[in-house]
Amino acid sequence: VKAGNETQISEFLLLGFSEKQELQPFLFGLFLSMYLVTVLGNLLIILATISDSHLHTPMYFFLSNLSLVDICFASTTVPKMLVNIQTQSKVITYAGCITQMCFFVLFIVLDSLLLTVMAYDRFVAICHPLHYTVIMNPQLCGLLILVSWITSVLNSMLQSLMMLQLSFCADLEIPHFFCELNEMIHLACFDTFVNDMVMYFAAVLLDGGPLIGILYSYCRIVSSICAISSTQGKYKAFSTCASHLLVVSIFYGTGLGVYLSSTMTQNSHSTAVASVMYTVVTPMLNPFIYSLRNKDIKGALTQFFRGKQ
Repeated sequence: VKAGNETQISEFLLLGFSEKQELQPFLFGLFLSMYLVTVLGNLLIILATISDSHLHTPMYFFLSNLSLVDICFASTTVPKMLVNIQTQSKVITYAGCITQMCFFVLFIVLDSLLLTVMAYDRFVAICHPLHYTVIMNPQLCGLLILVSWITSVLNSMLQSLMMLQLSFCADLEIPHFFCELNEMIHLACFDTFVNDMVMYFAAVLLDGGPLIGILYSYCRIVSSICAISSTQGKYKAFSTCASHLLVVSIFYGTGLGVYLSSTMTQNSHSTAVASVMYTVVTPMLNPFIYSLRNKDIKGALTQFFRGKQ
C-alpha cells in the first residue's frame, strides 16, 4: 500500500560490514567464535557464583547478573548476523527489526545501570567497610536489580512504541549489522524531532546519569584508598575494584568512540565496525577481566569441575 513515497513496509535490509563475498566466511568464523566465547565465559561466571557458597555476596550477585545481561546483549544481535551471513541474505522483517531494537536498547541500558550498582557496591565496601553487610543487605541488593530492570524495560518500551508511530520511505537499507535505534529513526519519512529528543534525553539520563554516579563513587574510593596508611592495604583495596574499573572504562570508552565516530564522519561503515567493540567485544572480555586475577572465581570453577569428575 503506497501513499506518495510512503510505503507500508514488511522488511529492512541490514547491510552489515562488507559486500565482498570472500570476506563472508572469515566474518562468520570470527563472530561465531566471539559469540561462543562470550556465552561460555559468562555462563562459567554464573555457574561459579551459584555453585560456591563463598561467592554468595553482593559483589558476585551483581557480577552474575551482569554476565546474564551480557549473554542476552550479545544474543540480541550476533545470531541474526550469523544467519544472514550464512544464508547470504540481508533481510530482517519489520517485526524482527523492532524486536531486535527493543531488546538491544533494553540490555545496553541495563548494562549501564548494573555497572553503576556495582560501583556503588565497591564504594560501600571501601568507604564504609564496617557497615558493608548492614547497608548491602539482600533486600537492598534485590531492590537495586529490580529497579534497574524496571527502568530499562520502561525505556525500551517507550523507544519501541515511538518507533512504531513512524512511517518509512522506500529506502529501507540500514547501514549496520543490527537494527540500531538512531539509524532506524533516520530512515523515517517524516519529521523525527520528537523521537530524536526522547532518544537523546534517555541517553543523557540513562547513560550520562550512571556515568556521573560511577565517577563520583570512584572519586570517593580513590580518596579513601589514599587515606590508608599501609601500602599493602592500599593495594588490597584497589584490587577489589580494579576489574570493575577496567570494564567500565572499556564499556564507556567504546560507547563514546562510537558516538564520536558517528558525529565526526558520515561513514556508516566505520560506525558499524566501531560499534562491534561495545556490542560484541566488551561482553566477551568481561569474564576474562573478572576471572583472570580473581582467585575466588577460579577456585570455585576448579572445585566444581573436580566435583563432577
